[in-house]
Amino acid sequence: MNNHQPGPSLEGITLEALLTALVAHYGWEKMGAVIDIKCFTIDPSIRSSLKFLRKTPWARKKVEDLYLNMPKIS
Repeated sequence: MNNHQPGPSLEGITLEALLTALVAHYGWEKMGAVIDIKCFTIDPSIRSSLKFLRKTPWARKKVEDLYLNMPKIS
């Protein structure tokens, strides 16, 4: 018998929605401090970040992990 409880899921959440939620919660400066990538630290925008994250799996994984660990308001 497997009693493994699945963790939070990203199913149904677009990368744009995920990034928008992170920016609203943390802001660009905090996100750039947590994940040191230029699209968060130098002239940040949703558009430039989406372009970078779609091409860079390791960075996207870090952003997804940050989202999954973000405190949720219920």
